[in-house]
Amino acid sequence: MKNAMTLFEDYQIRRVYDEEAEIWWFSVIDIVQVLTQQPDYKAARNYWKVLKNRLAKEGSQLVTDCNQLKLPAADGKNYLTDVATAETLLRLVQSVPSPKAEPIKLWLAKVGYERMQEMADPSRSLDRARETWQKHGRSEKWIQQRMTGQETRNKLTDYWADHDIKQGEEFAILTNIIHQEWAGTSVKEHKNLKGLKSQNLRDHMSEAELIFTALAELSTRQIAETEDATGMDENKTAAQAGGTIAKNARKDLEAKTGKKVITPDNYLPPAKNKRIKKNDGDTK
Repeated sequence: MKNAMTLFEDYQIRRVYDEEAEIWWFSVIDIVQVLTQQPDYKAARNYWKVLKNRLAKEGSQLVTDCNQLKLPAADGKNYLTDVATAETLLRLVQSVPSPKAEPIKLWLAKVGYERMQEMADPSRSLDRARETWQKHGRSEKWIQQRMTGQETRNKLTDYWADHDIKQGEEFAILTNIIHQEWAGTSVKEHKNLKGLKSQNLRDHMSEAELIFTALAELSTRQIAETEDATGMDENKTAAQAGGTIAKNARKDLEAKTGKKVITPDNYLPPAKNKRIKKNDGDTK
């Protein structure tokens, strides 16, 4: 998770990026404070509490789609706070009479504009990513494998979205099941091994790691499609099966070459790698 404050006019909007789920979560109370134009944070919090209860009684899906994550407060400490995606907040705006409704809707739409562009024309995101990887010195061979893996990933998440899997936490759970199965380590443990923090794990994978990740996700999707897996339980089973196929292939390759597929190698700048090694040494 990566916290990043953003601004709407003079209001600070807290948000956090869930890298595993590949989604931004925004503080609901901060958005409500903008809509109600309350200078007092407590008043905005009370307004949201009342509105949340009313929406829950009405059976609104909006409340169900909210999540709770730790965000920094005025005292510098982190507290569990109601958060929602830009899409959910666009629906919330309709429930709050406010002269700021249209401006905040435009702002939220702008926040998600790049993603909407990419959904309409996936080549935009690929072109932008290719330029970034080239600037960071990745080889054309690595870039091609990374792009192929991303296409495979997108097809899998599209399947999940169409079969009762919620973007966010449920995407992350299934992703971790696949990764744990094929790699023998969780996504978090793999990132720790490479000395990564907020960085995207796939951007620091070796060619072999990318290939086996793609194989696991391709296998998962094809198994899920064959069985018409719907909901978490059925897709968990497909995820484990898909991961197992890649795990067996990984073990065969390791047996033939005597080399581990999962490595601590990364593409961090030399200065950061030196700090990581020094810190690792200090903890021994």
